Amino acid sequence: MHLEHFALIVDDYDSAIAFFVDILGFDLIEDSPATSTHDGHAKRWVVVRPPLAQTGLLLAKADGERQGRAVGEQFAGRVGLFLRVEDFQSHYDRMRAGGVEFVGEPRQEPYGWVAVFLDIAGNRWDLLGPRPAP
Repeated sequence: MHLEHFALIVDDYDSAIAFFVDILGFDLIEDSPATSTHDGHAKRWVVVRPPLAQTGLLLAKADGERQGRAVGEQFAGRVGLFLRVEDFQSHYDRMRAGGVEFVGEPRQEPYGWVAVFLDIAGNRWDLLGPRPAP
C-alpha cells in the first residue's frame, strides 16, 4: 500500500506545471483531459512528482469560489509539504535562481538543513536536506 497522489489546488494548470517541472525539477507524469467541472469548464488530470518518487501531486484547478479561496491556503498558513533532497545547497540555489520565494534563511535542525518556501499557489513547503549521520 502507498499514497499515490495528493491533490493540490491551483489557479492554472500550465503555470503550475511550469513551476513544478521547470523550477522544482519534478517529472510531468500525466496531463490528460478529464470530465468537465461542476460548472461545465474543461478539466485536466495533471500529475507531477519528484524523480524516482512514487507519490505524485495531482494539480487540481480550482472549481468555483470555495475552491478558489483554498488556493495557497490548503494548510492554513502552516508548512504542509516536505521535499527532501540529497544536495540541499544546489537545490536551494537553483530554486532561488528560478524565482522561488523562500521564507527566511536556511537553518540547521536535528532532522537536517531546512528552508521554507512558497509554491506557485502560496502553500508553504519545507526544502529538507539529508538527515545528519547518527
